[in-house]
Amino acid sequence: MTATSSYFKKMPLTALTRVASGQEDADLAILNARIVNVYSGEILDNCTVGIKGEWIAWVGNAPKKVDEAHTQVIDARGKTVIPGLIDGHTHMAWLTDPVEFLKAAMKGGTTTLITETMETFPIRGSEGVKDFLTALQNQPIKIFTTAPAMASISGKTRGMPAEALSDLLNQEGMVGLGEAYWQAVIQDPDIFLPMFAQTLASGKLLEGHSAGASGKKLMAYAATGISSCHEPISADEVLSRLRLGLYVMIREGSIRRDLEAISKIKDFNIDFRRLILVTDGVSPEDMLSKGYMEYVVQKAIDCGFDAVSAIQMATLNVAEHFGLDALVGGIAPAKHADMLIIPDPGTIIPEVVISRGRVVAENGQILSHPRRHVFSQQSLSSVHIPEPLKPADFAIRSPEDVPFVRVRIIDLITELVTQELQMEMPVEGGEILADTEKDIIKLAAIDRVHDPGKRFVGLIQGTGMKSGAFASSAAWDSSDIIVVGVSDADMALAVNRIREMQGGAVVCDGHSVLAELALPVMGIMANIPIAEMAMQLDAIRAAISRLGVHFSDPLLTLVTLTGAAIPYLRICDEGLVNLKNGKTTGLWV
Repeated sequence: MTATSSYFKKMPLTALTRVASGQEDADLAILNARIVNVYSGEILDNCTVGIKGEWIAWVGNAPKKVDEAHTQVIDARGKTVIPGLIDGHTHMAWLTDPVEFLKAAMKGGTTTLITETMETFPIRGSEGVKDFLTALQNQPIKIFTTAPAMASISGKTRGMPAEALSDLLNQEGMVGLGEAYWQAVIQDPDIFLPMFAQTLASGKLLEGHSAGASGKKLMAYAATGISSCHEPISADEVLSRLRLGLYVMIREGSIRRDLEAISKIKDFNIDFRRLILVTDGVSPEDMLSKGYMEYVVQKAIDCGFDAVSAIQMATLNVAEHFGLDALVGGIAPAKHADMLIIPDPGTIIPEVVISRGRVVAENGQILSHPRRHVFSQQSLSSVHIPEPLKPADFAIRSPEDVPFVRVRIIDLITELVTQELQMEMPVEGGEILADTEKDIIKLAAIDRVHDPGKRFVGLIQGTGMKSGAFASSAAWDSSDIIVVGVSDADMALAVNRIREMQGGAVVCDGHSVLAELALPVMGIMANIPIAEMAMQLDAIRAAISRLGVHFSDPLLTLVTLTGAAIPYLRICDEGLVNLKNGKTTGLWV
């Protein structure tokens, strides 16, 4: 079954041909439009578009006079009509409720999404992924998905059994295997290459993640059959991947903003048809203040890409990459009726958003509300730590009765990138303590699913934290709760509060909770309006700032400490993991 099979099963071919030949009235017609034809790269004036049900029947001159008694008419009055926007790489299972995510995306003109599902698998396995997939079905816009590759630093959540992968690849709307970090693939070929071969044999795509790879390493990764990469941060890195036949996704989201730097490629005199604009995930605050794909396309134009090329990079190019171009990506007969009316080709401000043949948003207001899914009880109770933790659970006891001991410390060199620091730490009363004078505090990862309560306590330098603790259950690529802190008591309080809420992010100080955000859906998603979530995230940022942490996004810094995507020393409940060699080590040198 292809990802689009269910749509074409309902395609009314007879009705479409009758409307196209003038024998039957269209259900909806757009008159007096300037059409951006992404297939030919032209802008065509004085066009009409006829729609039957969810499908486009004709584009150009109407086969007969439009009968307004039988056809809904939208007069574009010379404004521009472009295909609905497509985000080819996002993470919907991250903080925001799916309904709230969709409302924010829809009103800005996004009519198709391709989202990763990797966040759900470590928590509930295939059943968790399927629960999430069900939440994405029967929505006003189309959502396609990738199966989780699970390139995790934790042995408990690394890779996927062949049976489980086969099951997920056969789910409706699944287009391939999601991003698999190149270091993990090269270091553990026996785990990942069979998954790659299985995916390719099923006729699905392999999505890539080649951050930092070059030369022989990049070539070896490309030789595994990956089809794309969303990690380049410069024009030269983009070009090196385009030359290998990859589709290159230019990120402009909340985790990375690479578009301006990469825009230099517009002067390289190359073909842009394998360039794609994506977000790689957008925070609630950015959704509210900046928008979604409409913001990304507008920024591409503002960075000097011509309007038609920028629009192609968020429509046809994406659709062709994922094999969806028979359904979406352009305005033509027999394509799904997804389109936007904007003031002109260079001004991506959707006045009317049409998805699946219906007006779903107008002037920034949602007219067709997303369907709310009721998640299973298992998905709403994912923190299985049997007993509340005690301050003593975060003690670091020296293995020897000596005044000093040499330890490994995670050293933050940016808000996301780390390195290994080795140094002598004093032993006081048999324990290693936090040292705020040296900006060294404690860091712990606690498994909440597979071996509930199992934990590893380490040290981290560079947070600036002077007191208190900060914890979250939305840790990347793992089933862990991650917590940093100066006080063992506050660390225990923060984790125990997450246990009570069945997921969330909590800031504590002085034995009190200063700010919190509940994430009850698998411990990774909220179920509140996006504006309320943005306010709570702002409160968390303010609270953690009072503790001395002045990062732009402290929650992101915290939860990426368990991830396998960002170099290079990470932590999970099994220990410290060096991404350079994939080895897990302990605290003691």
